[in-house]
Amino acid sequence: MIPLAAIAQVRAAEETAMAAAPDVDLMAQAARGLATVIERVLSGQGIKPAKAQVVALIGSGNNGGDALFAVAEIAAAGAAVVAITTASTWHEAGMSALLASGGTHQTAVDLTDVSLTSLGESCDVLVDGIVGIGGSGGLREQAVRVVSLTCAPSPFTVSVDVPSGVDANSGVVTGAAVRADVTVTFGVVKPGLLIAPGKDFAGEIELIDIGLSAFLIDERSHIAVLEGIDVATYVPEPDPMGHKYTRGVVGVATGSPAYPGAAALSVGAARWGGVGMVHYLDRGDGLAALVIEHYPDVIASGADPRDLPHVTGWVCGCGFDRAVDADAVRAVLATEQPVVLDASALGIVASDDSLRNQIAARDVAGFTTIITPHEGEFATLFPGLLSQGRLAAARSAAHALGVIVVLKGPGTIITSPSGEVRIDTEGTAVLSCAGSGDVLAGIIGSVVAASHARGQSELVDATAAAVWLHGRAGRIAGSRGRPVTALEILDNLPEAISHARRGEGA
Repeated sequence: MIPLAAIAQVRAAEETAMAAAPDVDLMAQAARGLATVIERVLSGQGIKPAKAQVVALIGSGNNGGDALFAVAEIAAAGAAVVAITTASTWHEAGMSALLASGGTHQTAVDLTDVSLTSLGESCDVLVDGIVGIGGSGGLREQAVRVVSLTCAPSPFTVSVDVPSGVDANSGVVTGAAVRADVTVTFGVVKPGLLIAPGKDFAGEIELIDIGLSAFLIDERSHIAVLEGIDVATYVPEPDPMGHKYTRGVVGVATGSPAYPGAAALSVGAARWGGVGMVHYLDRGDGLAALVIEHYPDVIASGADPRDLPHVTGWVCGCGFDRAVDADAVRAVLATEQPVVLDASALGIVASDDSLRNQIAARDVAGFTTIITPHEGEFATLFPGLLSQGRLAAARSAAHALGVIVVLKGPGTIITSPSGEVRIDTEGTAVLSCAGSGDVLAGIIGSVVAASHARGQSELVDATAAAVWLHGRAGRIAGSRGRPVTALEILDNLPEAISHARRGEGA
């Protein structure tokens, strides 16, 4: 598991680290790591440092200091380095180091638009050290001007700790921001680098170890990214002494005559998540026969969901008819098992206060409900919350309704009512195809049902594991540059599970 840290945690860890080892210069460590990345970038372009042209955009804080000390090393190797300051003050020691190494300094306010554009066009690497992790809100006037002119057309850009204009805690971008090719971040990865829209500005993330991890407060981070080895915990090899019921049974209530494919995709995915059986809820619309014809290992019945003792988790709502399927949502929510609500079920809940109350009552009773909205569905369920940013919105919604929220999209966010957060880094744009959400709901329901059957209490991580598998299946399907459909994602779930069991990738 890769821990992430909010900025307050990072600041506290820095203070503790400096108090514990006052002779250790954190800025020097950060600058050395940053310089190494810049050198590697130049080498990748076939440029020797002595022939390089480097422009550094420098703000007033320690972020600018990190950048100045780093480019001072590059200048000492013979590069032509220009530092452009965007504020009236800057890190004095860092600037002195740059000038002593042969670099030059110009202020943005003294440069014409033509000069700024020319500098941006002629440099090999642009180093963004305007605003660091303490920045919030939009960039100031001179910073906006420098970013818009120096970065267009954009040279290879390396951002220091976080792209300027991106909120390091939330990923929120207000106005102009630097779009980096590489972001070199120090000590621990910041959430805003993985959450949209910030993740779209961060490029490749390089983590430089400056010794902070030992001083972070929480041993088990409240915000983290699962790795393959973590996911394997939730899709283990079958117990040699087990049987289909000990492995768990997932109940599936999905599809409608208008959307029969939703039933097929969700059931198909549910078959792969580690359970011993899939039980399809027959609602008398003819879909059960179609599902069993396609998947003869699936069981179907029209029994009340509360009367199915072997079922250890439910998937509900993919492809539902909102006009007729509210009773099915209500019946599934009346069980004591974990319930995954997707797609049309979310629309039904959004327009029915009694269902919201039923979900809240489940939380009070200790029963888990998982909702899987994309941003449009989320906005219908929780009007106005997305204005806070994706992370804050997901946390607020999870707490308010008493559910695990899976807020789909770039950097899918999984969060619990208590504020535990997992951010997914496996999912890519190939997942944005019709039926992909049905596959996701099915695999979440199955992994959760199997975990619940084994007595797993950490269903947030089980949910995040299923999201990882969905993303990895999409990556496998698109690995040869082929177009990807939901069927390809479904077909590659077994290989994704194999990757997890082998501990592959983060």
